[in-house]
Amino acid sequence: SNIFGDMMLLELFGNRLRSIRESMGISQIRLSEQTGIVREQISRIENGQINPTLETISKLSFALETPLSDLFNFPLENIKYREYKIKPFVKWAGGKTQILDKIKPLLPEKFNTYYEPFLGGGALFFSLVPHKAVINDSNDELISAFKCFQDSNDYTLMIEEILKHENNHSETYYYQVREMDRTENFLSLPIYIRAARMIYLNKACFNGLYRVNSKGYFNVPSGKKEVVKAYNQDLFNDLHEYLINSDISILQTDFEKAVQTAKTDDFVYFDPPYDTFDEQSNFTTYTKDNFGKDEQKRLAEVYRNLDKKGVFVMLSNHNTPFIQELYKGFNIQVIEARRAINSKGSGRGSVEEVIITNY
Repeated sequence: SNIFGDMMLLELFGNRLRSIRESMGISQIRLSEQTGIVREQISRIENGQINPTLETISKLSFALETPLSDLFNFPLENIKYREYKIKPFVKWAGGKTQILDKIKPLLPEKFNTYYEPFLGGGALFFSLVPHKAVINDSNDELISAFKCFQDSNDYTLMIEEILKHENNHSETYYYQVREMDRTENFLSLPIYIRAARMIYLNKACFNGLYRVNSKGYFNVPSGKKEVVKAYNQDLFNDLHEYLINSDISILQTDFEKAVQTAKTDDFVYFDPPYDTFDEQSNFTTYTKDNFGKDEQKRLAEVYRNLDKKGVFVMLSNHNTPFIQELYKGFNIQVIEARRAINSKGSGRGSVEEVIITNY
């Protein structure tokens, strides 16, 4: 029930509380006696070090005989949002980190809510750190992890599990953990256990690739690492703080449903499994449901409907004749991108991608 998420806001509130208390000639000890809040806590609130709950604030308001609105009577226009330095916490096939410098100049200048229906590693989402967003992915394991970062209790438990995996890591242990999704009760395991497993496997497996077989089982071999570092304290803490202090809805549904609430001046970024070049292997096994030509057509239809609603829309895909045809009439920018994840060295190298915008 914390109502503050910004360090500057905590300081402004603390300063206001102190000045009201001092103007009334009341000491911290006296205020502590009147409210039942320990003096150290009052001191920390006044120094902007802790985030008071609504219950605490109402006790202070009552004891100081000061309306709540007076406690919040400070200039808000000077508040700057905290700058979060965050990036993807897992490596994901089709991740956009390498081409962010090509995507970002093509973003709309201003938008309201950010939507990303095929989230994956979330490179663009994390580089934008929007204050209001709807993010979605069909991958259950990935979404479990995002949800753990947004829940303080699950977050703590997930980290404990990740550290256990790090400590127990060996070749044999890796395969034992990998086999967990073959068991009957896997989907009923607590969310933090599944999230920690996914993050550990992603860091310990070969090439950091998330891939499942036709039954939906994770099947990437071990990366044969002596030591696995799956927990990144600074990154995880920043990510956790960002997700609990921003208005971020995390969904696991169909891409069309995920953008249903998008309206004029919102921004939707589609990064679907790519259309395939016929001669190249199909790289769309992030979930066991394949994303074929029919799904590409349905996506193009959703794109057109959003365009009619006045939503800003951007889409990434391979530069194929099929995609060029589907998005005829929109702005199609061709870029070179490196294919970084491939089991065969020959599959690496550069491919042409398109960034398609309706603005």
